[in-house]
Amino acid sequence: MEPQLLHRVTDGVATVVIHHPARRNAMTAGMWKALPPLLDELAADPAVRVLVLTGEGRTFCAGADITTLQGSSEAAQSLAVLAEEALAAFPKPTLAAIRGHCVGGGTQLAAACDLRFAQEDALFGVTPAKLGIVYAASSTRRLVTLVGPAAAKYLLFSGELIDAARALRTGLLDEVLPVGELDRRVAEFTRVLSSRSQLTQAAAKEFANGRTDRDAYWAGQARGSGDTAEGVAAFLERREPRFTWTLPE
Repeated sequence: MEPQLLHRVTDGVATVVIHHPARRNAMTAGMWKALPPLLDELAADPAVRVLVLTGEGRTFCAGADITTLQGSSEAAQSLAVLAEEALAAFPKPTLAAIRGHCVGGGTQLAAACDLRFAQEDALFGVTPAKLGIVYAASSTRRLVTLVGPAAAKYLLFSGELIDAARALRTGLLDEVLPVGELDRRVAEFTRVLSSRSQLTQAAAKEFANGRTDRDAYWAGQARGSGDTAEGVAAFLERREPRFTWTLPE
């Protein structure tokens, strides 16, 4: 099978699979280009409430396919940054489910997700210093936001790999699971996310990402949504809420 991004939607969860097992799921130029329009399609699908990004088999993503750097490394990096920014802007909750190596462009993609769960044998690295590449400013800032300046400098200056336990301590990961438990935990947690108010999630995502000009907009959405009334009623009636607000088209 050709290198590609596979996807499926099941019970409100869109799963995007990085599929290039011959090169440890390295991202080709075509795969970088394909990600933004795929994300637009999934964002517009009202059946999608959560997005999971993962890799085929035992590896998340070994970064950019190095053969794509033989022409213009700047052009290849631009494609990676556009894909990363599209993932970061996805309006619904996103979760990276990580096994094995998550390196270079793989770490870019994982960092662009809202949450990151990993198997305990996962390894992480940010490797532009091994190739003499200037890591993009937006990617650097995102990494610093996640792990802090000191840990970001360690990763960027050295290009060394760190294990999942250290990634958890730095804030790069949210949860580390024993081998064999990642899929179960991701399924369990995405069910939780799918059951919550999309209104709360969408507003919180914007605010957490630093947007400061939409307070009135989200207050208006809340007033007209019915989600607050439903949440309070469900709490008082001791039942699960049935939230109905969806992202405006």
